[in-house]
Amino acid sequence: MLSELVTTIHRIGIEKIFLLLMAPVFVVCMTTEYLVLRHRRQQTYSLHETRSNIVLALSHAATDGIAWALLLGLFYWIYQHRLFDIPFNGWTLLLLVVLQDFFYYWFHRGSHRIRWMWASHVTHHSSETMNLSTALRQSLTYPLSGMWAFWLPLAWIGFKPEHVILVVAVNLGYQFFVHTEAVRKLPRGFEAVFNTPSHHRVHHARNPQYIDRNYAGVLVIWDKMFGSFVPEEAPCDYGITRQIKTRNPIVMMFHEWRDMFSDVARRGPLRLRLKHLWAPPEWVRPAE
Repeated sequence: MLSELVTTIHRIGIEKIFLLLMAPVFVVCMTTEYLVLRHRRQQTYSLHETRSNIVLALSHAATDGIAWALLLGLFYWIYQHRLFDIPFNGWTLLLLVVLQDFFYYWFHRGSHRIRWMWASHVTHHSSETMNLSTALRQSLTYPLSGMWAFWLPLAWIGFKPEHVILVVAVNLGYQFFVHTEAVRKLPRGFEAVFNTPSHHRVHHARNPQYIDRNYAGVLVIWDKMFGSFVPEEAPCDYGITRQIKTRNPIVMMFHEWRDMFSDVARRGPLRLRLKHLWAPPEWVRPAE
C-alpha cells in the first residue's frame, strides 16, 4: 500500500513541480499588472477580491490533487486498453498539446451549456473585474462536475497519464496570462491562432453578443471551426447575468449548486425536474 502511494505521488508530482515553478511567475505578473494599472489610473485590483481569489485557488488546488490521486488508477486502466503505443518525443508532445486543447474546448463549452458543469464553472465567471487574479478564481467542485472525464480519451488513444496531467497543467498555466486588461491586442498572426487577452475578455463578458463565446484554452482555432468565435469590439461588461454580491468563497463556490438542486426539488414531472441537471443554465421549466 505504501509503495503504491509513493508511486502515485511520483506520477502526479510532475504537475505539482510545474505549478510550484510557475507560482512565483504568477505573483510577479500580478504585481506588475497592479503597478501598470495604477499608473494608467484604471486599477481593477481590490484587497477583498484578490484575497478571495487566492483562497479559491488554494482550495481548488487541494481538491484537484486529491482527485488526481484517486482517479489515476482509472486513467492507467484505460491506458492498458490503449489504441496505440505512442512514444514520447517532441512531435508526440506537440500532438498531445493540440489534442488536449481540443478536448479542453469541449469541456469548456459543456461547462457553459450543461448546468451541472456550470455549477462549478460559474465561480470563475462571477468576478465583475478582469485581471490576472481572476484566473485564480476557481471552484473545488470541478472533480464533482467531471472535468477529468474529458481527458480520459487521451489515455485511451495511447498517451501516458502522467504526460496528460502535465499538458493539462501547461494548458491551464497558459490561460492565466489571458486574464488581463493590461494587454489590448497582440500581433494579428498570433490573434488569429491563439487565445489572447482580447479573445478571453469577450468570454468573461455578459454583454448579450458576448455570452457563451470564445471557449478557447490555448488555440482559438476551435472557436472559429465550431462557430463560437466573436472578436472584441464593444467594451466588456464582466460578470454573470444573475450576479451574486458576496465576498464569501463558500457562497461563490456553492450558490449555483444550491439553486440547481432547489429547482430539481420543486414539484412537477420527474423528467422536467431532472432536466435542470443537464439543460443550459438559462433553461426555464415550462408552466404546468
